[in-house]
Amino acid sequence: MAEVRRIGVVGAGAMGSGIAQVAAQAGYEVVLQDVELARVEHAVARMDTLLQRAVQKGRLSEAECQQILARLTPSADLQDLAGVDFVVEAIYEEPQAKKALFADLDRICRPDVVLASNTSSISITDIAGATQRPELVCGMHFFNPVPVMKLVEVVRGHFSAEATISLACQIGEAMGKTVIEVKKDTPGFVVNRILMPFMVEAARVVEEGIASVDDVDKAIKMGLNHPMGPFELMDFTGIDICYNVMDYFWSEFRDARYAPPHLIKNMVRSGRIGKKVGKGFYNHK
Repeated sequence: MAEVRRIGVVGAGAMGSGIAQVAAQAGYEVVLQDVELARVEHAVARMDTLLQRAVQKGRLSEAECQQILARLTPSADLQDLAGVDFVVEAIYEEPQAKKALFADLDRICRPDVVLASNTSSISITDIAGATQRPELVCGMHFFNPVPVMKLVEVVRGHFSAEATISLACQIGEAMGKTVIEVKKDTPGFVVNRILMPFMVEAARVVEEGIASVDDVDKAIKMGLNHPMGPFELMDFTGIDICYNVMDYFWSEFRDARYAPPHLIKNMVRSGRIGKKVGKGFYNHK
């Protein structure tokens, strides 16, 4: 494997832009790619705003801010990743879309380049099966918001080489993250494997009339010292995303602990699942 100097990030949403930012802050050259250039430019503008806040608080100098932004190359063409040394995929959480992308990346990128997925739940082995380099595919699961959250789960697929996992861990640490290795490719890895039953049970407590959304969140925050309650966290993450992960877990495990409750299903079916007014648990009870 060549020395990693240039990282490609595919997907300019909240996760992809955050990954691109911490990579650029760590000194890597970054190609941030999405299907629409306007989306990438919006992500870079958002990064600029966040970095300027750091300048105002004395955490960065203006010169450092400009150096970070200068390391970012916006792109709407996947072919621009032909020259990168490492790739992190951060598109939406849908297995077929990820596998199609990895097949394209396998064709475009050099044969020695590691392809990492930021998936929060989908099998790395399954994604790697779309490539001719399964030993060079791994998971690299960041948490939202990426510049703030310290954890990265580096996930070993069934065929992931030791050198692949070692390199992903090194890059995560270079980005200032605390890295844990998920040694077995299982849906949800560590954090979401534990988190999803927690969210499911919170929804069932409300469904059964045991407590309200507000009171469940208060109980968890004050009783367990969590910074957010489960419903606040679902609003923040995206109720549709949580539903998709639960549904994926249910299909994989056939375990009722992961089955999406009707409360979650109905929120998604109603379309009231965004972060705008009237689109979350705290605006629609």
